[in-house]
This record gives sequence, structure tokens and C-alpha cells, in this order.
Amino acid sequence: MMKPRLTQLSWEKERTRTVGAVLAAALLVGTGAACTSDGSSSEPSVDTSSGPSSAPESTGVVQASGSGEGELPQGGEKANLDPAEFTIEIDNPYWPMTPGNRWVYEEIDTDGTVQKVVVTVTDKTKMIANGIEARVVRDVVSAEGELVEVTDDWYAQDATGNIWYLGEETAEYENGKPVSTSGSFEAGVDGAEAGIAMPANPQDGMAYRQEYYKGEAEDRAEVLSLDEKAEVPFGYFKTTLMTKDLVPTEPKVSEHKFYAEGVGPVLTLDIAAGTGREELLSYRSG
Repeated sequence: MMKPRLTQLSWEKERTRTVGAVLAAALLVGTGAACTSDGSSSEPSVDTSSGPSSAPESTGVVQASGSGEGELPQGGEKANLDPAEFTIEIDNPYWPMTPGNRWVYEEIDTDGTVQKVVVTVTDKTKMIANGIEARVVRDVVSAEGELVEVTDDWYAQDATGNIWYLGEETAEYENGKPVSTSGSFEAGVDGAEAGIAMPANPQDGMAYRQEYYKGEAEDRAEVLSLDEKAEVPFGYFKTTLMTKDLVPTEPKVSEHKFYAEGVGPVLTLDIAAGTGREELLSYRSG
């Protein structure tokens, strides 16, 4: 999953910021930003065979169908998912994942570090341990032409239209060599549970877990608005979906993410430190 990489400074600062201030920041796109080439670089193979609101931990069970907040997974509750209800044809308008779709982002950290992030929907699939076939989406991060991280994320869509996140296989790189696979997990293995990447029918105030692997991956999100404006190098969007993403395992991590219908994620703002951002440079549909 496109997980937080922006350096955070202080969780307490976020409480003093208003949504209006954050949205104003979203419109201040640096005029020096230029659309970089989205030509592919050499990528090592990854084996794909194998709101502040704090949702309470639950011992309940959530079903795959339904788009209401009460039916979306929370905390560490078990997801009772029927593989027959899932498809790799992901057409949720807020994050369409047709094979060949490709997003190129520029990420600017709070210390000024610039990274290039290329996300590509592949034609590969993976059979997850919980019995669901998932679409493989590759996320490649580089800095000055050197690999930083390569991740294969696994997604599937249920019959209602919710996009579920089923795990990832990730590797961090130094000097061209993998040095860590920390953060990798698979739903159905070692207590890991699937989460929601995008609800079928997002509504203001809707909260849900995005992933769950105790102590490693416990990201949560809340829908804040359905009609926010956002401007990035790729273009200006009059209406976007805005979420607030929290990482309980990293309390200082807090972000606002903006999704445009027919495109997907277009902007991520660090709302803890207030200066980091990841913005869409180019998008190509498959």
C-alpha cells in the first residue's frame, strides 16, 4: 500500500491545525515542480507467488459485503471474507486499478529530500493465504536514480465495491542491494487481517482500518470530506475525496490524502510536521 514515508515531527501540532489551513496548503504547489519522465527504470524482481477517531480494538467479525461504517473493519477484529465475493477487476472510481495504470509522484520530505515514486498496476495476481486472488500493484521509490524501496501491494474488490488491502511484500534498498523486508505481511498469515483501501460508498466521518498486523501494520483512516479542491503538477481538481490517515504504531505520523474520481490518489500532505508532501506528476491509464 502507498504507506506514509514523510518524516513527522510532532503529533500534538496536528491538533492545532484546522482543515482549512491544510486545504490552503494543498493549493500551494511549487511552481518549480516539473513533470518528470515516467519511463521505467530497472526494477528488481519481487516474488509474487508465494481523525482523529480511534476505532476500538474488537474481537468481532466483519463481513466482506456492505459499505456502511459499521460494516467496515476496525482495529484487530477478524474479517470473515468469502473469496467468491471478490474480484481482481478493481473499478472503484476513487482508485481504479486497471492493469497498466501508472502514477508518478514527487515526494518532498520535511527535510527537503526529494524522491520519485512510481506506482504501476501489473497484470500479475497473487493467491492470498485467506483464499482471495489479489491484483499486484508495484510501488517503486527512488532518489537521484538510486532505489530506495520496492513494494508489491495486493488488492481485491468485493461485490459491493470496497477495495480491500490484503498485504504487501516490500524491500528497502541501500547501494542497490535489499537490506530489509520489514513491514511485509499477508492477510491470513500470523494473525494478519485485511483492511480497506477505499470504501465503495465513502461518507463524511466514515472510519475504517486499512491494514492489521499487530505491532507492524495497524494503519487507520477516516473520511473527512467529499468535495475538497486540490492542485498538483498533473492538474487542478475541483472535487476530491479527503481522508485523514493515522498510524497507531507511529503516533507522530498523520496525513491528509486526496483522491480524484477516475484517477486515484493525487496528493498527500504531512499534517504533523506541516511541510512534507507527495503530489501527482503524471498519470497514465492502462
